[in-house]
Amino acid sequence: MAEIHLEQLAHSYAPDAPERVYALQPLDLTWQDGETYALLGPSGCGKTTMLNIISGLIRPSEGRVLFDGRDVTGEDTRRRNIAQVFQVPVIYRSMTVAQNLAFPLVCRGLPRARIRQRVGEIAELLGLSTFLKRPARELTADQKQLISLGRGLVREDVSAILLDEPLTVIDPQMKFELRKKLKQINEAAGVTMVLVTHDQNEAMTFARTVIVMNHGRIVQSGEPQELFECPATEYVGTFIGSPAMNFLATVPREGRREVPDLGLGLSVPKGEDARSGTWTLGFRPEHVFAEGDGWPLRGRIRRIWFEGVEQVLEVEAGETVFRAKLDHARVRTGESVELRIAPERLALYRDGQRVGAGYD
Repeated sequence: MAEIHLEQLAHSYAPDAPERVYALQPLDLTWQDGETYALLGPSGCGKTTMLNIISGLIRPSEGRVLFDGRDVTGEDTRRRNIAQVFQVPVIYRSMTVAQNLAFPLVCRGLPRARIRQRVGEIAELLGLSTFLKRPARELTADQKQLISLGRGLVREDVSAILLDEPLTVIDPQMKFELRKKLKQINEAAGVTMVLVTHDQNEAMTFARTVIVMNHGRIVQSGEPQELFECPATEYVGTFIGSPAMNFLATVPREGRREVPDLGLGLSVPKGEDARSGTWTLGFRPEHVFAEGDGWPLRGRIRRIWFEGVEQVLEVEAGETVFRAKLDHARVRTGESVELRIAPERLALYRDGQRVGAGYD
């Protein structure tokens, strides 16, 4: 196991170009030993580049990679003792499932009895016990990915397990159980795990710390609840949450920013110019409720759809449109509605950055 420190790290795939374009912008980041992390962002945001730098598949243009304080920037993957699982299943087609799982341990010369025991433990964990004698090439795509994942988990001496979107080909109904099993392995073995994904649900349910990326930069890092409750930028508020956070246009009014169609607003924080920049008022659809205390949100329902047992209302008030996520609200499209929101659930954003929140 290892603490991983990325020290003043950056990477460009064309470092000699007249104007350097970074795939990974300069950063300084430490991952604690034994924790679970997720790199979350859209395709091309730099998350896989970062993972491959950690594993040794890519040498960074700038900075260093440290494992427990030891500089491994110039070392290959084998010497870093990393297990990496890729999006596309990697299996040895000529081997059985058991031989595939055992291969990393055979290469390290472990006793046969210990290999059989460990292969059995991992096969049981991943639901592969009944397939151990089958040729790996005969299994389905999601079962092959389980084999690939199992080879990463079978070793007990790894510094970290790096997971590059390994659940993409897994059956949706199996994903939840597999994420739960990965967390159990992390808790039992204390091995550092890093998951790369573009799926916010995967990231939020797997990792203790989620690192949101965009255009090669770390936009925000924190625990899942923190990212949901207090997004630092409009980008994070939009990328995390289903449906996305509401961001409503505002106008300046006596040191405040208000949504004119709703009469909803907050005071601008001290030192900020209420008339400079683009300001929005943000709140989560989940924080709107149908009755009780709070500021009123009046409008007409123009659309309703369901997400599980909850229903999402799309409400228009003049030129303003917002979404509310409610349990069992007895409403219909076209009806007028009065909803509520607690003032502490509101936040102000200026030019996409959070600058204030809470009571007026």
